[in-house]
Amino acid sequence: MNYQRKSTDQVRGPWPVVGSEEVQWAGALDAGASRRQRLMARGPYHAAVVPHIARSEPFISSPVAALAEEATIDMVRFDRDFGEDAAPFAALLLRSESAASSEIENLTAGAKKIALAQLGDHSSTNASLIASNVTAMRAAIDLSEDISLENILSMHRVLLEATHPEIAGRLRTQAVWIGGNSPHAASFVPPRHEAVEAAMVDLIEFIRRDDIPVLTQVSIAHAQFETIHPFPDGNGRTGRAIVGALLRNKGVTEKVIIPLSSGLLANTKSYFEALGSYQSGNPERITEMYAESTFSATDNGRQLAASIRDAQSGIYEVLPHNPSESLRWTVDLLMREPALTAEMLIELTGQSSSSAYRNIATLESLGTLKPSSHIKGRKVWIAPSIIEALDEFALRAGKRVRG
Repeated sequence: MNYQRKSTDQVRGPWPVVGSEEVQWAGALDAGASRRQRLMARGPYHAAVVPHIARSEPFISSPVAALAEEATIDMVRFDRDFGEDAAPFAALLLRSESAASSEIENLTAGAKKIALAQLGDHSSTNASLIASNVTAMRAAIDLSEDISLENILSMHRVLLEATHPEIAGRLRTQAVWIGGNSPHAASFVPPRHEAVEAAMVDLIEFIRRDDIPVLTQVSIAHAQFETIHPFPDGNGRTGRAIVGALLRNKGVTEKVIIPLSSGLLANTKSYFEALGSYQSGNPERITEMYAESTFSATDNGRQLAASIRDAQSGIYEVLPHNPSESLRWTVDLLMREPALTAEMLIELTGQSSSSAYRNIATLESLGTLKPSSHIKGRKVWIAPSIIEALDEFALRAGKRVRG
């Protein structure tokens, strides 16, 4: 391919603007493309030229900087408030964040379907994709100590290895575009694939700096990642998983993931506009968007935690007097795994097979557990009160601002 570069160092203000370059088109349209579409897709197109930012200094106005600092303090407080009993909430918050991040990409499914998909039920494509996102976000947190290109590839591999193994964990080797059926008609064309690796190495260098306020750094890193668009698919979900990993890496969170996607979900139009503004040289809007999203996310997260505590208290109220230790283990497991099998209960709590089936029968008789389906030959039970709490979280997050 032949490239003719232009506007590579165009800058407006203190933050570099995304430029463009002319690229010769060597692709082919789908067989079903119309004659008009074929005519529009002829000749060269313009792809983004992403400036390196490793040593750039973002200017954020005082009001937005103060808002971002307040949001960071709120996230630290949110993480701290869960104390030593964070484990069940951490699992459910991660699941909720994964579902909200997927919904930004128009992938939706109820909490029950997602829980069943995590056990191997493939009857819902969307639920399976969201379940993969849960796993990818968990991997992102596990790898957060070192935000490297290798670990970002690992996050992407976990996300897509079940559905698109041919591209999972690999930087793209072809053109991609957003909107339209060719780069000529697209709303945005990320950089040519030959420039992706160098741009990602630069982004990692920016991420490793310690002289930028955390939420400003996190939001810019996310916007830069989405602009580079390093993968053929899964960029949005991987990019938002990196946000959770960065907050852990920078010490903002220690115990739980902040469900920031649930805040972004309230106004996806503004979110995408903020990404566009970043590409025009203004990092302030995406910083402000993340700061504002923090408060709705932590509020929603606190409501979820309260719902889970209420559900747990309700279950204990109907348990037999002096419940056995293994029965308490079973109830506690439901707080983080609202769909389970007897085999799973035995493996995760260490109780015997006879105890597991006896405890399931007890909880089923009380209405705490309900039989669902068989997955891979194993009977599955669900906890309706926990499923309901997760669906209510999603409903609150999905109350979008129209505009």
